[in-house]
Amino acid sequence: MRFITALAFFVLSSILQYLWIKFQRRVHITQIQKWYGVNIDNEIKEKTPSMGGVIFLMLGFAALIMDFSLDSFIFWSLPILSGLIGFIDDWLKFRTHTSEGFSSLAKLRVQLMLCALWVVGVFIRGNLGLWPGIWDAGGWLAIPVAFLIVAGTINAVNITDGLDGLAGGSFLISLGVMLILIPSNALNERIMIQLFAMVAGFMLFNIRPAKTFMGDTGSHFLGGALAALCVMNGRTLAVIPAGFIFIIEMLSSAIQIFTIRKLNRKIFLMAPLHHHYQKAGFDETAVTLRFWIAHAVGAVLLALLLMDI
Repeated sequence: MRFITALAFFVLSSILQYLWIKFQRRVHITQIQKWYGVNIDNEIKEKTPSMGGVIFLMLGFAALIMDFSLDSFIFWSLPILSGLIGFIDDWLKFRTHTSEGFSSLAKLRVQLMLCALWVVGVFIRGNLGLWPGIWDAGGWLAIPVAFLIVAGTINAVNITDGLDGLAGGSFLISLGVMLILIPSNALNERIMIQLFAMVAGFMLFNIRPAKTFMGDTGSHFLGGALAALCVMNGRTLAVIPAGFIFIIEMLSSAIQIFTIRKLNRKIFLMAPLHHHYQKAGFDETAVTLRFWIAHAVGAVLLALLLMDI
C-alpha cells in the first residue's frame, strides 16, 4: 500500500507539474528577477515558470481529503495556509510585473498570526514538546519556543530557494533524516511518503536548467511541512538537524544584515550563503551539489547527537 501511495503521488505530481508548466508558459507566468540579486542567467530565469508550488497545494489538499482526521487536518493546515500566503506573494509579483509582491512587513504579520494560531492548536491537542527526555510535558513556555521555530523554518526554506534544485533537494534529504527522528506511525508514514513523492515529481523539472521554480508558494509550503512534522510530534528540536542547511542559510542572511547595519561592512559577498559562492565564481550546479552534501552530513551528525541526549 505504501508503494502504491508513493507511486501514485509521484506520477500525479509529475503529470500535474508538466501540464502546469505548459499552461504557465502559454500565459507567461514568470517572475522578474530582483535588480539587487546575483544577476547571473537573469534572461533565462525570467522566462522560467515560477509557481510550481501550486501543485504542492493541490496535492496537499488531496492528501488531506483522502485521509481526513483531526491530526491530519492539524498537519496539513500549516503547509497549505503557509503556501497560500506564498501564493499571494507570487501572484502579486506576476500581476505587477515586479520582483516585489506582498510587502515584507505585511507578509510577516500574516505569517506570525498563522504560526501563533497553529502552535496554540497543537498545544491544545497536547502534542507540544521539545524532545523526549528534555521537555515532554509541553508547558506554556513551549508555545513561544515552537512559535519562533515554526515561523523561522518557513522563512528559512524561503531564503534557501535561490538556486535550481537547492531547496527541493534539501527538503528530500530532510525527509530522509526525519525517518529516524519522527515516531513511526501510520499517519506520519503516509505524510512523509506523500511529501517525498510530490517533491520528487517537482524535482524532475527543477534540476538545472530548471523548467520551473517552486516560488514562494512552494517554499512556504515546504517550510510549513517541515516544521509541522517536527512540532506536532512533540519533537520541535528535530527541526535543527532536519533543517540544517536552511538554518545556515537564514543565519548567513541575518549576519550579513547585522554587520552591514552595525559595522558598515559585509561578511559575505552576497547573502544568503549560496549567492556568496556564486559571486565568488562557483558554478550554480556545483554550489547546489555541495550544499546538498553539507546538508546531508550536518543533518545526520546533528540527528545522531540529538538522539544520544
